[in-house]
Amino acid sequence: MEMKQFRKIKKQKTKFLLLLVLMLELTLGYAQQEPSFAQYNFNTQIINPAYAGTWENLGFMALGRNQWVGMEGAPKTYTLSVQSPTRFRNVSVGFNIMSDKAGFENRILLNLDYSYRLQVNNDMFLRLGIKGGITSYRVNFSEYIGYPGDPADPMFMGDIDKKILPNFGIGSYFYGERYYFGLSIPKILQNNIDNNYTNYSTSAELRHYFLIGGYVYDISDDVQFKPTILTRIVWGAPVIFDLSANFLLRDYIWLGANYRLGDSFGFVAQWIFDNQLRIGYGVEFSTSAMGSLHSGTHEVMVSYELTGRRRWSSPRMF
Repeated sequence: MEMKQFRKIKKQKTKFLLLLVLMLELTLGYAQQEPSFAQYNFNTQIINPAYAGTWENLGFMALGRNQWVGMEGAPKTYTLSVQSPTRFRNVSVGFNIMSDKAGFENRILLNLDYSYRLQVNNDMFLRLGIKGGITSYRVNFSEYIGYPGDPADPMFMGDIDKKILPNFGIGSYFYGERYYFGLSIPKILQNNIDNNYTNYSTSAELRHYFLIGGYVYDISDDVQFKPTILTRIVWGAPVIFDLSANFLLRDYIWLGANYRLGDSFGFVAQWIFDNQLRIGYGVEFSTSAMGSLHSGTHEVMVSYELTGRRRWSSPRMF
């Protein structure tokens, strides 16, 4: 009986910790609102519309991320991206959907991407892109049962009604066969949300700036090395740096390690089949005090690319 009570108290404390984290995000707007990914090198279209068309073929990419496994209410994120060239020269289009759930917060994002390619020289290109779409946003505090606080606290009563928030973003992507550099703002509008019980208003979508880059070096005929960096900047939060070191072995296996400064480290593996199908797995471990509350973050990615127009050597490096 005592063991059951202990587990119940521990479970309530974990829920309360998640609730505090969520409340800080909703009321102060300081937390990063866009999810991070261990395999961001191949999920770039989510944050940069100019990435659409870089495959030069019709392609699909799906990713599922289960963050902080073992912690109730921990974030879960799923994305699906599609990109394709069109019959208009240098024009490509894309579509992406993302479901992001953390605690009481639920977001579903739908976006259309458009990119136009400018050829700088024989093997150097610049793509300019625009993204437009909507976010379905909802937070339901009334569903939370058993938190160790005052049930009459108005901050824990009522819902943030389901909101449909329109937005648009822009991006640029400069690349060659062995390198890339991107700059993007996936959401330019800073939308607000309201609690229908207290009429409290705060920012649901803050403007994020992303810088991404990487280069591929030949170590030998069978081994290539690709260091990458992703920088995320948002008002009211520390700048986040994601660093990775990846090795391509015999053109069909990627192995790599990631480090998010002050937050986590992890490992990535990806298998390439016939230069079309890719299956990837990533795992991350917290370096902060949060690490003692969960057993890591796990991420699975699958992509498929139809063959056709791409002229570069296989496999695709990014």
